[in-house]
Amino acid sequence: MTWPIRIALSNDSLESPSNLRIVSTNMFLGKALVIILSFIAIEVQPFSNNTNVVHQPNSESSSQCKMSTLDLKYKQDGEEAKAIAKYLPYFPFKGIPRFYDIGGFLAEPEVFQKIVDIFVERYEAIGIDSVAGLDARGFILGPPIALALKKPFIMMRKKGKMPNTIESDEYKTEYGNRSGLTVQKGKIKKGDRVLIIDDLVATGGTLSSAISLVKQCEGKVVECACVVELKMFIDPPEDSPLPSRTKSFKELGHDDVPIWGLVSEDILLNEAELPEGYVDDGEEH
Repeated sequence: MTWPIRIALSNDSLESPSNLRIVSTNMFLGKALVIILSFIAIEVQPFSNNTNVVHQPNSESSSQCKMSTLDLKYKQDGEEAKAIAKYLPYFPFKGIPRFYDIGGFLAEPEVFQKIVDIFVERYEAIGIDSVAGLDARGFILGPPIALALKKPFIMMRKKGKMPNTIESDEYKTEYGNRSGLTVQKGKIKKGDRVLIIDDLVATGGTLSSAISLVKQCEGKVVECACVVELKMFIDPPEDSPLPSRTKSFKELGHDDVPIWGLVSEDILLNEAELPEGYVDDGEEH
């Protein structure tokens, strides 16, 4: 849209040199205004009669930007993580020299609340439809996060623990082979954006079973989130006896699913003080 610019001039006014300069200036300004208004008309399109066209921002790109911002705010092994790590002692347990015990921070309400707040802030920004917690420690962490986000909490349990379920395939963990996890039918719907929560990720076997369940239900795993991530299993050297989480996820078709951990083994240095007569009485689960 352009607006006509009219400059009224009398013949007498053209005879004066000073008036000619004014006229020239006015004409220049008039042309400039026409150009500017024409440019605005091109840039600002009028509303069309087509009410079916709705221009919306790219939600995927928006989520990625928010995720990047939060990654900068709450870095793995950052200041908040270092404060939390003090409350994650390790024990020799189940034949593992360093078994990290979440009972340390569960006994400290302020620390537990801080962990919940960090997770809530992250997934409120990213956007999810439900929180799926893994049997059993995911049942401790998941519900307060789901409640704060006002989202449903979904249990993923071992076979035979819940009625009306579907089951994923058998999977491997650092402890050996396990039967698949189960979820109740109808809890995850097609297109649902699901957050999977557990206390710790090592080889990723349990998480891979949970991811398979979500995909069986035609949902989308937004992210797998854990308080502790053991980085040694992400991509160990070829000659290492450790299994590669990256390799196994790729083989299973889960390499599109991100994993986020707040604390890594690099800063988990709090060795538990063992009482006299301590016995490793851990059983496989």
